Amino acid sequence: MTAYSDLIARRFGDGGPVGAGVEDNDTIRRVLARKTVRRYSDGMPSEDLLGVLVAAALSASAKSDFQQASILRLREPGKRAAIGRLFPSMPWIGAAPVFFVFLGDARRLQRIGELRGKPLRNGTLEGFFNASVDAALAMQTMILCAESVGLGVCPISVIRNEVEKVAAILALPDLVFPVAGLCLGYPAADGHVSLRLPRRVTTHHDCYDDGGLAFGVDDYDRRRDAIHAIPADQQRANDEFGTADFYGWSEDKARQAAKAEGAAFPPYLRAHGFSFD
Repeated sequence: MTAYSDLIARRFGDGGPVGAGVEDNDTIRRVLARKTVRRYSDGMPSEDLLGVLVAAALSASAKSDFQQASILRLREPGKRAAIGRLFPSMPWIGAAPVFFVFLGDARRLQRIGELRGKPLRNGTLEGFFNASVDAALAMQTMILCAESVGLGVCPISVIRNEVEKVAAILALPDLVFPVAGLCLGYPAADGHVSLRLPRRVTTHHDCYDDGGLAFGVDDYDRRRDAIHAIPADQQRANDEFGTADFYGWSEDKARQAAKAEGAAFPPYLRAHGFSFD
């Protein structure tokens, strides 16, 4: 047994390394144990705490120090309700005490170039990619810091599926786009630890090798189904794909990806300053 044995087994259950000989570390244990929380108490985190969390998020690594992430806190009740109505299956968007939107902000660097007399086009693929990664790093940093002080969180990437409406509600200008929302508050119920793919599928040494993918994913599907089975009435697109006798994680994700939920996102970006050259 090690300081991390139970946590790694619960997260992966793949029989892989459990950190033998590694010294106990509170940060690592918190990361291994982290949970998604969708039910929150009425308690509101203090403004001072939220300010510190924003500062921590914006302290994350940034590509070339360009700092192309922005954070929008949505406080106006009407706007919160409007976004919540777009996703009725996710009531926690409107119910969470705090809702942030993490933005990829390629606009700011382009404006800085104009201000300094060195015009540039930042609607390139590189500009989009760098801004997206900066925003994702900032969001993950806030998640880990929030959880370390007893808060619960739930990232909301689905807002990109209704990007035109979300952008209008938030009055986003060209070259600024939502990467994900983040519900945040004190948990009213325990979240759950999501079982991850076996590490033999997701980690590689010296070269990329997915030769064992089929076996690894099948094994994962069976183990995950034993812990958290997907009910028959939640199978996706049965009219198109039929009802599966065994409906594991991989079948669910294959169906989900095949339906192209984010189809509206690329046209939105192209209409709002990105050429992806």
